[in-house]
Amino acid sequence: MFYAYLRWLVSFLVWVVNGNAHYHNRNNLLDPQENYVLVAPHRTWWDPIYLAFATKPKQFLFMAKKELFNNRIFGWWIRMCGAFPIDRDNPGQEAIKYPVQMLKKSQRSLIMFPSGSRHSTDVKGGVAVIAKMAKVKIQPAVYSGPRSFSGLLKGERIDMNFGQPIDISDVKRLNDQGIETVANRVQTAFRQLDSQNEDYNDHKKLNPLTYIYRLPLGVIAFILVILTMAFSYVASFIWNPEWHRK
Repeated sequence: MFYAYLRWLVSFLVWVVNGNAHYHNRNNLLDPQENYVLVAPHRTWWDPIYLAFATKPKQFLFMAKKELFNNRIFGWWIRMCGAFPIDRDNPGQEAIKYPVQMLKKSQRSLIMFPSGSRHSTDVKGGVAVIAKMAKVKIQPAVYSGPRSFSGLLKGERIDMNFGQPIDISDVKRLNDQGIETVANRVQTAFRQLDSQNEDYNDHKKLNPLTYIYRLPLGVIAFILVILTMAFSYVASFIWNPEWHRK
């Protein structure tokens, strides 16, 4: 329930801030009853929000660097929404074991950014290993739009595009060659989706007049965020999200 509420709240907030998002080829998304690994290039702080919103009602878990969990409120939020911490320098077996287990036994899929960070474009092998071990498909997506908060505020156009699911059941072995095969398929899908987004983008910015009704809604969103933060701070002393995992 908290996942659905927070997804709605944050999506409402980014709509107030930008309001110029467009979603393409959502018919390519796998059935919500089927688990999969949703992958995208990591380009902004907010592309996970658009991914989670566009794929509703499906719920996800996602990897997050351990440093993000240091803040009491934000750490509690993302744990409640299915995030689990990863040490980038020493990821360990848990980085594979836990998501594979959840993909097999829960109703949640997995969001992964196979490049690892916003400053990398290489597709790493973790997505192939997890998808293969869990026996699920890979669902590619791309975000195209503002990379800076100022661009988001200016209403620069955002395009979220979803490709055909990638079936890797024909990859028999995940040796170097097998991982490279999966990485090439994912990269090819990303390039095709980016090319489509260039065709979709008319470079029109949001009409400034929309702020007439979006500003009052922004005040409401701000109040809701403050109330949610206060609730989360108190709840973090009462409810341990790790109980969900266990």
